[in-house]
Amino acid sequence: MPAVRRFSFCILCVIAATSLRPSDVSAEPRPPNVIVILTDDQGWGDLSLHGNPNLSTPNIDAMARDGASVEHFYVCAVCSPTRAEFLTGRYHTRMGVHSTSKGGERFNADEESIAEVFRRAGYSTAAYGKWHSGMQHPYHPNARGFDDFYGFCSGHWGNYFSPMLERNGRIVTGNGFIVDDLTNNAIEFIDQHRDKPFFVYLPLNTPHSPMQVPDEFWDSFKDKAIIPDPVAANARQQNLIHTRAAMAMCENIDSNVGRLIAHLQETDLSDDTIVVYFSDNGPNGSRFNGGLRGRKGSTYEGGLRSPCFIRYPRSIKGGTRVTHATAAIDLLPTLADFAGIELNSPKPLDGKSFASLLRGDSNSWSPRLIFSTWNQKASVRSDRFRMHATGELFDIENDPRESVDIAGEHPEIGKELAEALKGWISETNPRSSRDRETRPFTLGHADATHTQMPARDAEPHGGIERSNRFPNCTFMTNWATTDDKITWDVDVLEAGAFEVEMYYACEKDDVGSEIELRLGDATLTATIDIANDVPLKGMEHDRFERAEGYVKDWRAMTLGVMRLSPGRGTLTLKANRIPGDEVGDMRLLMFRRVGSGG
Repeated sequence: MPAVRRFSFCILCVIAATSLRPSDVSAEPRPPNVIVILTDDQGWGDLSLHGNPNLSTPNIDAMARDGASVEHFYVCAVCSPTRAEFLTGRYHTRMGVHSTSKGGERFNADEESIAEVFRRAGYSTAAYGKWHSGMQHPYHPNARGFDDFYGFCSGHWGNYFSPMLERNGRIVTGNGFIVDDLTNNAIEFIDQHRDKPFFVYLPLNTPHSPMQVPDEFWDSFKDKAIIPDPVAANARQQNLIHTRAAMAMCENIDSNVGRLIAHLQETDLSDDTIVVYFSDNGPNGSRFNGGLRGRKGSTYEGGLRSPCFIRYPRSIKGGTRVTHATAAIDLLPTLADFAGIELNSPKPLDGKSFASLLRGDSNSWSPRLIFSTWNQKASVRSDRFRMHATGELFDIENDPRESVDIAGEHPEIGKELAEALKGWISETNPRSSRDRETRPFTLGHADATHTQMPARDAEPHGGIERSNRFPNCTFMTNWATTDDKITWDVDVLEAGAFEVEMYYACEKDDVGSEIELRLGDATLTATIDIANDVPLKGMEHDRFERAEGYVKDWRAMTLGVMRLSPGRGTLTLKANRIPGDEVGDMRLLMFRRVGSGG
C-alpha cells in the first residue's frame, strides 16, 4: 500500500475510533434552554406576518419561518388570567383569579408553577418584566420558582423610561426604555448561566398603555397613514394616534426579539434553545386584527386568539404549521415534554402537550375543547366551532370573523357544545371581576426579606382618594385630616421584627406631620421632616393621552422597627398631627425583615 494511502487510512481509523468512544456514545444530550416571551395587549393582527399593512415585524415573522406557527392558539380575554394559565397549565377559574388588581390577580399559593417544574429539573430560572400574579410572598415570582426577578408585579406601570422597578423585592431604578432594559437583563442572565440549562420568562409590558415608545420608533409612525382592516367593524372605530403608538411599540418589541435571537446565534445557543412568543389577550384598541371580531376583554376570537410562534431548530422544522386548537394552558406540558421532564403535578393539568404536532406528527393528537370566560362572558372552542354562552355558534374554520350565527342550522353541535360549556362553568365556578377579593395580603413570609404593601392593595378612608380609578400603579392622595386613614387587610405568616419604610411625596409647606402605623398591639410613629416636593410625571413620554394615572419620584423614609405576631388583622396608617394643609401622598410601605419573632 502506498505511504500516502496508508497514512490516510490510519487517520480514518483514528477518527472512527475516536468518534465511537463509549463515553461519547452513552453521553446524554443537554436539555434545551427555554425562553418564553409574552407581550401585553398585542393582538393577532399586530404583526406583518398576519397581513397588517401598517407595520413591519421581520424578527417575529422569522420565528414562523425558522420554527412553528401555532395558528389557532388561545389565551384569556385579559392579562392576569392568561399569566396564571401559562404559569400553571390550569384554567384560571380553578385558582382564585378573578380580577386584574387588588389581590384578584393572584393564583392560589398551592399551585405549582412552570418555573418550579423546571428548577426542580436543574434549570436556572429568571423572570423579567410584568409579573401580574401577586406581589407578596408566597405569590411573588421569587416564591414561585424564579431565582431572579426584575420588573414590576402590578398589572400596569406608569412610566416606561428608567422607572421605579424592583429586583428580588428591593426597589431599584430602571435603565432606559423598559422593554430594552428587560431584554438586556434576559441576555445578561443567559450569558451568566450558560453552564447549565436555563428557563427565562420575559413578560414584556407593551403595547399596553401608557403609550410610550422611544423616538426612533415613534418618528416613523407619528404622521403615518393607517390602513384600516376592511372587514372588521371594530377596526373602523380606531383612534389613529393610539394605533400609531401601538404599532411603534410593536416594532420596538420586534427589534428586541431580533436582538435576543441574534445573541443566541452569536453564542452558539440557538439550536439548543426553545423560544416561545405569544401575547396575553386581544389588542388594546380598535385596530387591524385580521378581520377577527372583538378585542381585549372579549370572548370572541378577536379577544382570545393570540399569535404564537415556537422556534427550536434542534427539533422543530422551519415552516411548521400547527392548525389544531391549542392554548396557553398547553405550554407547560409541551415545554416539559421537549425538556424530558416528567410531570408529577400535585393537581391535574388542563393543558396537554402538543409537542407531537410541533414535530410534525398529528396522528397521536386527540382534539379537545378549550374554554374561556371573563366577566360573566364565556365561550368554548373546538377545532372547528366556537359556541358562546349567549347561544351563538360559529364555524371558525369557514367563518373566522364570527359573522354568521349557525346555531339554528346545527342544533346538535350547538347542544353538545353548550352542555360542555355549562358543565365546565359549573365545575370551575368562575367569579366575576366585580367580586371583591376576600383573601388578605400576606406579610412576614419566612422566605421573604422584603415585602411591599402598595397603595394598590390598600383601602382609603375619610377624605383620602386613590390617584386613579385603575388601582395598579396608584398612590393615595388628599390626606388632609387626622380622621383620614389608609388600611390593608393583612395576614402575618410568621412573627418577626421588620424595619418599615414609607415611600412618599410632600410639599415644603406641609413638612412636619406625625404619622402612625398600627397592626394589633404593634405601633410605630414618625415625623415627616424632609420635603419631597415633586411633580407628577409620565405625560412627557406619552404619545396618546392615557386613562391610567401619572407617577412621581418617591422618597423613602424609615418609620422604625415593628415587631409583628402571626395572624390576620388591619394594618392602619394615619396621621396624629398635620401642621400644614395635608400630610402628602403615599405610594407604598416596605417591610424588611431584620429579626425573627420572640
